[in-house]
Amino acid sequence: MYFLGMDNIKTFISNALREDIGPGDLTTEALIQPDIEGKAELIAKEPLILAGIEVAREVFHQVNQDINFLGRHPDGEDLSSSTVIATISGPLRSLLTAERVALNLLQRLSGIATLTRQYVNGIEGTKARIVDTRKTTPGLRALEKYAVRIGGGKNHRFGLFDGILIKDNHIAAVGSLTEAVKRAREKVPHTLKIEVETENLDQVREAISAGAEIIMLDNMDIETMKEAVKLINGKALIEASGGINLNNVRQVAETGVDLISVGAITHSARSMDISMEIANV
Repeated sequence: MYFLGMDNIKTFISNALREDIGPGDLTTEALIQPDIEGKAELIAKEPLILAGIEVAREVFHQVNQDINFLGRHPDGEDLSSSTVIATISGPLRSLLTAERVALNLLQRLSGIATLTRQYVNGIEGTKARIVDTRKTTPGLRALEKYAVRIGGGKNHRFGLFDGILIKDNHIAAVGSLTEAVKRAREKVPHTLKIEVETENLDQVREAISAGAEIIMLDNMDIETMKEAVKLINGKALIEASGGINLNNVRQVAETGVDLISVGAITHSARSMDISMEIANV
């Protein structure tokens, strides 16, 4: 289900729990007897796109396999405020100990999915697609990019290892855009597309001549973007990037670009308001 496999997600969750619990949950162990059973609900406190329900389940099960976790809605569902996301029962100590890590992840991933869906809805009817970037929380990239997909977006390259993207500093380091494309073409497999970041129309022309398969239009205004799309004229995929927000994303899409990369959907998404409420014990 997740890009790097569930085993890696389990390891991440184990580390997150170790960070939070340490040698023990002092408050819960002082207040709650070990033999007391409890019930709880995870509740959406505002409208949201749900993402991370299986992650939350794994958190509770790592704390205690005897916890019964019943998810009531799948990832990707559009939930209204006050919706019960899951019901949980089992040893009360374990429910309380697992609460914060489970909520942190569920809130974060649902926030990314919800914001991504807003961008996707904003360009509905155009040919453009919303894609993410590498601007993710260290250690959380696999989950955050999963949440982007749940929200209806697409993933750009996962890391430095699975795609070629020649940026301004690469060009400065080797002397020219043309030289950068040439060196990349000589070194990488023919199956990989070469993408180049451009900042003006002269660089767009150079990228076309150099044979770049994807041309990024970085921080261009709408009129310049339109001119760039005309210049490229189907010779390469076109990605718009930089300075894109919910207020201008449709204008960008209507220029005719193929991809719109938005770092904000991962680095600036607000965690959604989700709570765990314990039923009477």
